[in-house]
Amino acid sequence: MSTAVPLKNDRFLRALLKQPVDTTPIWIMRQAGRYLPEYRASRKRAGSFMDLCKNPELACEVTLQPLERFDLDAAILFSDILTIPDAMGLGLYFSEGEGPRFERPVQDRQAINALPIPDPEDELRYVMDAVRTIRRDLQGRVPLIGFSGSPWTLATYMVEGSSSKDFAKVKGLLYGDPKTLHLLLEKLAKSVTRYLNAQIAAGAQAVMIFDTWGGTLTPSTYREFSLAYMQQIVDGLQREAEGRRVPVILFTKGGAQWLESMAATGCDALGLDWTINIGEAAQRVGQQVALQGNMDPCVLYAHPAAIRQQVVKIIHDFPHPTGHVFNLGHGIHQHINPEHVKVLVDTVHELGKAGKAA
Repeated sequence: MSTAVPLKNDRFLRALLKQPVDTTPIWIMRQAGRYLPEYRASRKRAGSFMDLCKNPELACEVTLQPLERFDLDAAILFSDILTIPDAMGLGLYFSEGEGPRFERPVQDRQAINALPIPDPEDELRYVMDAVRTIRRDLQGRVPLIGFSGSPWTLATYMVEGSSSKDFAKVKGLLYGDPKTLHLLLEKLAKSVTRYLNAQIAAGAQAVMIFDTWGGTLTPSTYREFSLAYMQQIVDGLQREAEGRRVPVILFTKGGAQWLESMAATGCDALGLDWTINIGEAAQRVGQQVALQGNMDPCVLYAHPAAIRQQVVKIIHDFPHPTGHVFNLGHGIHQHINPEHVKVLVDTVHELGKAGKAA
């Protein structure tokens, strides 16, 4: 964006690049979502979740809602990880209480060959318009994060037709016809690269790749069918915009055993779920990358003193003077009390400041 407003708070971007910060920055996965009554009101006005995603003004409204309540250090684009498969013509819809579904899942080579690579400024224009609208309305308050699902994660939904407990169809394809699955993943890697680069061109100041289902793979299949395609995306991303670096965060849920391999992709930061101690993760990857995470979202069901205790532990366990962005280990739950989120955010800033001074 040529008319970029200078950032008033850039500690999130600085921490991702392991630069000095005055306190530990924090944002929360799914920070704009169903735990906020104002979000529920906006979604009701929109008519449906996808109608909300596809309306740039409403997507901007809900992106900014948590920033009005909490002293967060970043905004994240309000969208869905499945926008690319939807733009490929698979017919995304949401069933009440059942999550996303596709009318036309792909399960053979003919269907995969027929899939187009979407033009981000055409079929996904509503996402780019949302990015531009959010940047305009943020007025440099905090950075904006863009994102996408990883090729493997998108493929699981596209082949299964919905979320899955056993991933029988996509894993059947993986083991029974790996060449066909690679065709799909190659197409998705190209699509995600274009999509994220378009978000960066529209104004996203950091991007995150969500590999939600990478942790369901074996070590060898993770490297071949998930990490290799995230590597392609990292290699193809625009890493500079508006005169500064655009950091890239990789997050594989359940991926603690592969941190070293993930760090070697050339990303700037790794997201951690709650199944690994952040100090152990930092020891393993050194200062090659920043780390983001990693409080169990369920801590937010507890009373404020317990929330504070968990923040103390994570900040204490992180061994380096910078390179830590505080976050949950996955998205915030629907029934969390927003007052508990305020406790979390304020405690991170308070204790993170003490940690920097120590």
